[in-house]
Amino acid sequence: MTFAELLAEAVHRLERAQIPYMVTGSVASTYHGEPRATRDIDIVIEPSPEALAVLVEGMLADGYYVDRDAAFTALRERGQFNAVGTGAGKIDFIVRKDRPFSREEFERRKSADLLGTPAFIATVEDMIVAKLEWSLPFDSERQLRDVASMLAVAGDAVDRGYVERWVGALGLSAAWRRAGGADEP
Repeated sequence: MTFAELLAEAVHRLERAQIPYMVTGSVASTYHGEPRATRDIDIVIEPSPEALAVLVEGMLADGYYVDRDAAFTALRERGQFNAVGTGAGKIDFIVRKDRPFSREEFERRKSADLLGTPAFIATVEDMIVAKLEWSLPFDSERQLRDVASMLAVAGDAVDRGYVERWVGALGLSAAWRRAGGADEP
């Protein structure tokens, strides 16, 4: 299975299980910026317990490795779990956090063509904020390069007021400056 096929299958499974979702991570930042290699797909989901059971059982039946307990722990704790297929990589399912930014980010998702598959994706502004946040725990230059790439490609189409509102609210000002999004003080 190719990476594009894995993405198409993940989207199909989520839609069949009636789980609201948005593609995020490297796939989304590549869509909004410059391409970079990745072997996994990050998808934020908002499932009911019943819908999650449909997703997990279907994937297990088709030969994916999915830990049922990890999936339901992720649902309870708003964490993540993964599904590993054969050959194409893995899918990281991230249960949407229950905080203002995550709720608004999810509501703002948009439809896009991802590698030939119509899917919901995080907006460029929300990917910028998310990547800034992801850069903090490990001081990740890769995340900051992704932000700079999205800013360069999207240019004036980026709603900087929206980004800066969340940068301030989430304490991301230093990372925002390092990524080239704000002038040095």
